[in-house]
Amino acid sequence: MSSTQVSGAHGGATRRDFLYVAAGAFGAVGAAAAVWPFIHQMNPSADVLALSSTEIDLSQIPEGMGITAVWRGKPVFVRHRSAKEIEEAQAVALADLPDPEPDAKRVQKPQWLIMVGVCTHLGCVPLGQQGDFGGWFCPCHGSHYDTSGRIRRGPAPKNLEVPPYTFIEENRIRIG
Repeated sequence: MSSTQVSGAHGGATRRDFLYVAAGAFGAVGAAAAVWPFIHQMNPSADVLALSSTEIDLSQIPEGMGITAVWRGKPVFVRHRSAKEIEEAQAVALADLPDPEPDAKRVQKPQWLIMVGVCTHLGCVPLGQQGDFGGWFCPCHGSHYDTSGRIRRGPAPKNLEVPPYTFIEENRIRIG
């Protein structure tokens, strides 16, 4: 009898068992190494990651004025609202709105309104401080938005979208 048969008869591991386990482990590591480049190529590239967030210095925007920034290839309106604009936005009865949403839910700080500048009707870019409600007006199809970016009249079904943003400092925000 060979030594392989003898040690197998006693229930111990054989040299052949070790070779099977070692070959299996080597094959698994090789397969993982071969598949990794395919998995890694699905990660977003550096230019896409750079567009995923935008930082804006708010101290450069005077009261009553606004800027248009770019986030993920879309315009974002950042407006430093005046006390009158805030008052107008808060005074609107929610029953009068096609897409009811209180002003307090659309802003983190009342003086700063941040929203994606894309009309919710067909994707046009509305013009600021125009229209019947002192907010934004989309000249393509006639949608009127108020000083909180809520739809008030026209074919647009929803309010202008508020992107995810955080105040990283008193006068600095990160969108995205």
